[in-house]
Amino acid sequence: MNPGRLALTDLPWLPRLSPAFKTRLADVPADGNADWGPPLAALAAQQLGLTQAMALSRKLRQLRGTKPSKALTPFRLGLVSNATVDFIVPFLEATALRYGIALEVVAADYGQQMQAALDPNSTINRARPDAVLLALDHHGLALRDDSAGWPPHRPEAALAQLRSLRDGFRTHGGAVCLVQTVPAPLAPQFGSLDAGLAGTLRHAVSGLNTALAAEVGQNGDVLIDVDWLAQSVGLDTWYDDRAWHLAKMPFAQNVLPMYAELVVRAIAAMRGKARKCLVLDLDNTLWGGVIGDDGLEGIALNQGDPRGEAHRAIQAAALELRRRGVVLAVCSKNDDATARLPFRSHPGMLLKEDDIAVFVANWEDKASNLERIAQRLDIGIDALVLLDDNPAEREQVRQALPQVAVPELGADPSDYVRCLMLGGYFESVAFTPDDLSRAAQYQGNAQRAVLQDSSRDLGEFLRSLEMHIRFAPFDAQGRKRITQLINKTNQFNATTRRYTEAQVEAMETSATHHTLQINLVDRFGDNGMICVVICTVHGDAWHVDSWLMSCRVLNRKVEEAVCNRIAQAARAAGARRVVGIYVPTPRNGMVAELYPRLGFAAAPAPEGEQRWVLELEGHAPFDVPLTVVDA
Repeated sequence: MNPGRLALTDLPWLPRLSPAFKTRLADVPADGNADWGPPLAALAAQQLGLTQAMALSRKLRQLRGTKPSKALTPFRLGLVSNATVDFIVPFLEATALRYGIALEVVAADYGQQMQAALDPNSTINRARPDAVLLALDHHGLALRDDSAGWPPHRPEAALAQLRSLRDGFRTHGGAVCLVQTVPAPLAPQFGSLDAGLAGTLRHAVSGLNTALAAEVGQNGDVLIDVDWLAQSVGLDTWYDDRAWHLAKMPFAQNVLPMYAELVVRAIAAMRGKARKCLVLDLDNTLWGGVIGDDGLEGIALNQGDPRGEAHRAIQAAALELRRRGVVLAVCSKNDDATARLPFRSHPGMLLKEDDIAVFVANWEDKASNLERIAQRLDIGIDALVLLDDNPAEREQVRQALPQVAVPELGADPSDYVRCLMLGGYFESVAFTPDDLSRAAQYQGNAQRAVLQDSSRDLGEFLRSLEMHIRFAPFDAQGRKRITQLINKTNQFNATTRRYTEAQVEAMETSATHHTLQINLVDRFGDNGMICVVICTVHGDAWHVDSWLMSCRVLNRKVEEAVCNRIAQAARAAGARRVVGIYVPTPRNGMVAELYPRLGFAAAPAPEGEQRWVLELEGHAPFDVPLTVVDA
């Protein structure tokens, strides 16, 4: 390890623990008036030890019973393990606060994982969790079979055991499962031969992990790669045999923060909280030196120069993120023309201007410029990650815009890629063809914003986009992306009902469901799948069970076009009315007026819902500036 470099287990991309932690925690309001979520989330955004994690967890449980936080997304997690989870639970709950999640963990009794899964009345199944974490290692899996002599270790029974757990929780609790890979054992039986010799525990664990990676995710379950974590920190660090024999602790205590990170990142990604945009500082971040002072020839970017190669590595990492769909932006205190000069003229630059969706270089404060970038891309402030070498700038942004992720960076640029990539800001639980084009789609958003600014009126702007909207029912090709949108869309989502991939698949052939996946293309490019609608048939009425849409296509008459299609399909099926359902949440207020704006009339509704009715007789479709394309 380099001198001064923090270990992975210390979460070095986070600021160090504040000496004022205890005082600030005591000051979090508990009177039921102020929202307790933001101050707790801010306290969680630093390097926490076990004492701080347990204190945050206690405070969360205390405040959760008074009044829900509007700033935090609730998530109930079931937890089964063959090990002790007493210390794991508070770390999970404290870490989730950093991601804007109020996590409630419902744990099964020690060693009761199969009973918890298969009993419909188990504590976990009765709690109807959003997901269940299968926290099992080689001690609790059926990897050993002595009945046939050699080979004594095989993965097949363990794989069947995990399938039974997954099927049980899905059948009896309706939950997605978070399935851990299994860390390799530390002590080999045959030395180096273990890796290739069938029958060793290491070989069996490797085969199990390969099988899990191939099949988990096919039905909406999520893989948590604990084996990667154990290998990254080192198996000698991961395992604590004394703690296992004394208290059945599954791994060393100092690994708890990173383990909780790994699990919670997946939960956050499931709820759409993964970041979308990497905002890059320039001087001493993308290149060494200051372009305004050192000039084109004086900045460090050349191969053969260790400093220059470190900065080129940052650019290479940014390019890889863009290729997988992360949007790139620039935010620099600089003259615009000077800031663009290396992109245009330096032979060592890997990034080009075309790779940058929004380029902001001026002398204003960075917090204001970050707000401008988010507005231009039409994304939330909480979708941004700022990579900046300057500690003063980092602190200013953290204080002004705590929603922005700002990884902590040391003095050595060689560590920048490590901190950025290990920080997990762009975690994914699924990957679809739409994700590949995400950066280009948001870059198109920025171009549309420029066009809108230059248009004389909204109608002219919308017509100039030359939009084509495509309607299709749910199908196997779109299933993974549909499920992804259902589970991560929070703002434009009328009911925020969540469905697993298996449930989405069942809707494809259901006689009582009418489904729509909707894509939008305009002259700036393909926006991909931007809307999902699920209607259920109730006699002569269609109920809009779910209507969710990407915020990046707001104010483009897409809602009216979707309403036209729902009404057309319902009328063709013999329905007389469409019932729109709105279930208010702290984050979906933007759709509170969706149905009345579309001509629906208020109707009686169950408690916690609002209902609106559109009578189809005499209903005239909206005039929309979109060309409709059917699948």
